[in-house]
Amino acid sequence: MAENGEEKLIAVARHIAKTLGHTDTMTDDILQIFSNFDNRLREKLSDDQPTSSASLERILKSLHRQISRQVSSDHPIWSDSADSATFLDCVDELLATIREWNPMANDKSVSASLDKAEDLLQLVMFRLEDEFRTLMKRAVESVDHTRFQDGEHSSESEEEEDDSEIPIAHPITNYDILIEALPAGIISDLHEIARRMVAAGYGKECSHAYSVCRREFLEESLSRLGLQKLSIDEVQKMQWTELEDAIEKWVKAVNVTLRILFPSERRLCDRVFFGFTSLSDLSFMEVSRGSTIQLLNFADAVAISSRAPERLFKVLDVYEALRDLMPQFELMFSDQYCVLLRNEALTIWRRLGDAIRGIFMELENLIRRDPAKTPVPGGGLHPINRYVMNYIRAACRSRVTLEQIFEETIVPSASAVDYREGDDRTLSSSSLAVQMAWIMELLESNLEAKSKIYKDSALLAVFMMNNERYIVQKVKDSELELLLGDDWIRKHAAKVKQYHINYQRSSWSKVLGALKIENNAISPTGASRSLKEKLKLFNSYFEEICKTQSTWIIFDEQLKEDLRISVAGTLSPAYRNFLGRLQSNSDSGRHAERHIKFSVEDLEARITELFQGNRGSGGGRK
Repeated sequence: MAENGEEKLIAVARHIAKTLGHTDTMTDDILQIFSNFDNRLREKLSDDQPTSSASLERILKSLHRQISRQVSSDHPIWSDSADSATFLDCVDELLATIREWNPMANDKSVSASLDKAEDLLQLVMFRLEDEFRTLMKRAVESVDHTRFQDGEHSSESEEEEDDSEIPIAHPITNYDILIEALPAGIISDLHEIARRMVAAGYGKECSHAYSVCRREFLEESLSRLGLQKLSIDEVQKMQWTELEDAIEKWVKAVNVTLRILFPSERRLCDRVFFGFTSLSDLSFMEVSRGSTIQLLNFADAVAISSRAPERLFKVLDVYEALRDLMPQFELMFSDQYCVLLRNEALTIWRRLGDAIRGIFMELENLIRRDPAKTPVPGGGLHPINRYVMNYIRAACRSRVTLEQIFEETIVPSASAVDYREGDDRTLSSSSLAVQMAWIMELLESNLEAKSKIYKDSALLAVFMMNNERYIVQKVKDSELELLLGDDWIRKHAAKVKQYHINYQRSSWSKVLGALKIENNAISPTGASRSLKEKLKLFNSYFEEICKTQSTWIIFDEQLKEDLRISVAGTLSPAYRNFLGRLQSNSDSGRHAERHIKFSVEDLEARITELFQGNRGSGGGRK
């Protein structure tokens, strides 16, 4: 019984010493403590400790035989679960052996054996890396990456495709989905391999094998989304119509990538490299860097390309896409390896804001440079007016974005909604409002310069009345009303009225002057002759004006009607009064009808024919 008890005690002590004694000094310390109780314990326990390279050689030969048999196999080890489990056991034993004998590396014979162990470990790591890569590729091929979890969006055409072509993804409207990148069993196997490679000091090699495979998957995904690999120079050389189409595809691709693909890849990295945060971060950076740079380079090319005004709306699309995705950039790229990518995204986003401000400067230059050469026929709308007003009216549909850009208060995590909800400023005093008011001033100055081409002051007034009225209506019918405010609208509506007054004074004062009857004391015969001459002069003036102004243009039907009513309201009473005086004159009254070319009704009918314009004159409203 005593011997049995001693054996149990020795077994327990041996277990303690073997389990804890894996450093240079711990084993000796434990044995010294036990020997303080009984010297025999040290002798018996020391028998179980490695004391020579012979026992190490025996262990290594056994491991080499088992490992070589599996490493030399042409078939993947992980094609059979039993083989993979056995192989991992061998790897674990090899790692434990090296760890156990390393404290005795000062012994030359042990050191030589450890060198062999390291060579064997390197062979094992090479095979593990190959198995890791094979598992990744096999898993990618077996998983349908063209369908998302909800099963609604297929990225492959249901029709048969040529194997040489990559099918293009269907439109995506729901980004709140997650791709199961690899089967759970494969992920578990990859994690087990990664754990051994990290333990052996081959973590970076494992990360590289992982990154290469997943990077290829992301590149193919971008191709499926219709995005080409283009350099900045290639983007800048594209025709505008091509670039417009490319921007549409880019906006879709960047949303899918940042909202679906990257979160899925981040989750996969964390599962494969669970417990190794730094390696997981490094792997994700290596996987996502190429795709991120491809997407950001395109946006950068758009930002530094031509600032022609017609490009504004597509540049806004790129700007808004990046702005709305900045929270995703913050979330995905917050670690030490990815922070440069996040900062680059922020820089390019701000550069796009600079580009948009530059486009508005180019619009100003376009207005300034538009020459005053040929007058618009009939005093109609000038093309520069139609272009500028429709342009800024369309631009102001993105008022919230433009406010953000012109305020130059870009907050990295702000979205359009954040900006709108936190905006309590008076719109009419905003930087965008100042910008729009300045464009309006430039436009009006340009139109006033163009109006000087007209030699007829009445036609000049019609031209300015048309164009000013058009400006006011476009402002009232858009976000510009909020930006410029009621005072601005009232001021410019008053300008329209003043041009109306100028028109009537320039056109009809001479006609009304012909109807003016002087109350001089002249003979009836002289008065009759004077009335007939005035009537003849009136007929001449009236016919000339009607003939001329029938081809003039008033684009707005209400303004046209108001003008006709105003002219008739001034001219008809004066003409009726003149005819009454003519007919009441004793000398001319008997034959008055022979001199009266227009009745009052005829006169009013002719007035309704004013401002008909000529077909194709280009003065219509758009």
